This record gives sequence, structure tokens and C-alpha cells, in this order.
Amino acid sequence: MPTQEQNIEKLVDTLSELSVLDLSKLKKALEDKWDVKAAAGGPVMMAAAPSAGGEAAAEEATDFQVTLEESPADKKIAVIKVVREVTGLGLKEAKELVEGAPKVLKETAPKAEAEEIKKKLTDAGAKVALKGV
Repeated sequence: MPTQEQNIEKLVDTLSELSVLDLSKLKKALEDKWDVKAAAGGPVMMAAAPSAGGEAAAEEATDFQVTLEESPADKKIAVIKVVREVTGLGLKEAKELVEGAPKVLKETAPKAEAEEIKKKLTDAGAKVALKGV
């Protein structure tokens, strides 16, 4: 007797063999059968209403781009240490990144991680910008 996992594997294999057109027909049939509507790309986020302050829209974002804006010359070594810790870069690469500011440190990071990176860098003396993506 096949187990639940074997049934799922068999179903995945069968679905993998279907063409895009057949998958579209399957999606439609399942929607009709179960009386549901499939949403493309997972959960849909509603757009925030325009506000006077841009910060409200930034707070709605879940991922952020972390950018090193500038680093004072007297704090450069401390900032380089934090950049190495955050990015995993070598000493030379981290130094070049800090000296070439403004530079993006992380293309996308969850809000908590982005805030933590910003705190570490500002504590070291750097100016950091977070931009919702």
C-alpha cells in the first residue's frame, strides 16, 4: 500500500510532465471544483495610501536595501570592521567599499536584519540609509 509521501511524489512527477497550457486548465478546474481563486505570486499586498510623510510608506516594506552613505575618517577602522562582519568581505574589499561610499551593503534584507545592520554601523560612526524594496 503506497504511503502518503509516495502519493505526493507521484503527483509531483505527474504534474511536472504537464505543459503550461494543461497546468492552466488544471488551475481553472481546481478553482471551479473548490470554489476558490488562486493568486499568482503568493499573498497580495495592498498599496499604501499616499501620505504626507514618505516614512509611512517605507514602514510598510518588508525588505530593505542597506546603503552606507558616509564614514568619518576618524571612525573608518571601526566601520570597516562592521562592514566585514555584515558582508563577509575581506579587509581590502571592505576598505574599498567604505572609502567608496555611498555604496549598497545589502541589496535586500528583512526589516529586523536591516535595522540591526544600521544600528551597528551608526554605533561605529557611519551614516546609513535604509530604503524599502
